[in-house]
Amino acid sequence: MPVSRQSTRRRYSSNSLEGQRGTLRATKETLHGDLGIRDRIRHFTLAWFTCTMSTGGIALVLSQTPHRFHGLQVIGDIVFILDIVLFLLFCSALTARFTLFPSTIKSCLTHPTESLFIPTFWISVVNIVSNTQQYGVPHTGHWLVVALRVLFWLYAAVTFAIAIGQYYFLFTGKPLTVQNMTPQWILPVFPIMLCGTLASLISPSQPPSQALPILIAGISFQGLGMMIAVFMYGPYISRLMTAGLPNPNTRPGMFIAVGPPSFTGLALLGISKELGRIYPSYTSISGVSNPTIIPDVFRILAVAVSVFLWATAFFFFSISLVSTLAGALSKQGMSFHLVWWSFVFPNVGFTICTINLGSALMSSAILWLGSVMTVLLIVLWLFVGCFHIRAVWRGDILWPGKDEDHDQ
Repeated sequence: MPVSRQSTRRRYSSNSLEGQRGTLRATKETLHGDLGIRDRIRHFTLAWFTCTMSTGGIALVLSQTPHRFHGLQVIGDIVFILDIVLFLLFCSALTARFTLFPSTIKSCLTHPTESLFIPTFWISVVNIVSNTQQYGVPHTGHWLVVALRVLFWLYAAVTFAIAIGQYYFLFTGKPLTVQNMTPQWILPVFPIMLCGTLASLISPSQPPSQALPILIAGISFQGLGMMIAVFMYGPYISRLMTAGLPNPNTRPGMFIAVGPPSFTGLALLGISKELGRIYPSYTSISGVSNPTIIPDVFRILAVAVSVFLWATAFFFFSISLVSTLAGALSKQGMSFHLVWWSFVFPNVGFTICTINLGSALMSSAILWLGSVMTVLLIVLWLFVGCFHIRAVWRGDILWPGKDEDHDQ
């Protein structure tokens, strides 16, 4: 009896997968077959932490949004708790992957795509620490203030070492070309850069003698991250000019370029606001005859610099938005990838920077813009979250050949 070409292809695909995994069975619903939980866990990559870094970012935005209402604090608490639960769940899943498939530990750290998402774990960590300051310190004792101070220095040391190690690997591994350049190349320096944001958040609760070195370290590492990002922007724009836009499925990653100027702006605004408590009561700068002017001068410079950094972030936001919309409306369309969470987290910094600028310039219009951006960001977070769940259910992720480890 003749067999159709389609049924032959289906049977061949099923047999191939059974030979590779030993756990697949042919089904009528899909040509790919069904994977067991064990085999799906094998493809749980570090990119999943883009979800927790975005969820933590939403909690942070809710703590900063200017137009508040009764119950908003409770909503922020719930989102923060959800972030912690998801973070622990993802850590457990990653541990299960490494336990069941020990060989994936090395491949995870050296894979040219998956290794770029190592920083998302540490960005998730810094979000938890930042939200602990926002939601925990007002309701606890001095012990948490001390703990946050210790965590700040530990985080700074670890993320600086990771940034050096990751860029060393990129410099000595498989050569990368400008045509393949994406904003993900900025990610290794992102965690250490966020020390500036963390410093601006935790310093108000610290005594002046402890807040000063935290603020100096925050400015130092924020500047480091911003400068590395500036160096990366050159090849990135060159790549766009010579090779065109990325594949529509990866265009949401273009929003990563919004992050560095946004977080640098909000860090400068936060640090400059806190300096008035330190100078001149605690210390001064050599050669300054009138230390009382130090906070005012720094505040003026911080606001001015933050304005043009905000404009830079808005430029990259606009380019990313237009490019993503064009990709979504193209014939090829867009399918879900974990990089979709880039819609959320970089724009967290953009939103908070807008809010802080509104406060610094005492502009009600800018503050209302910040509130509108907060609402849109929450809607976008829910939108991406729904597509994330849908993609897992449909086998679009956590599936052989469809995740960041696809060429292992």
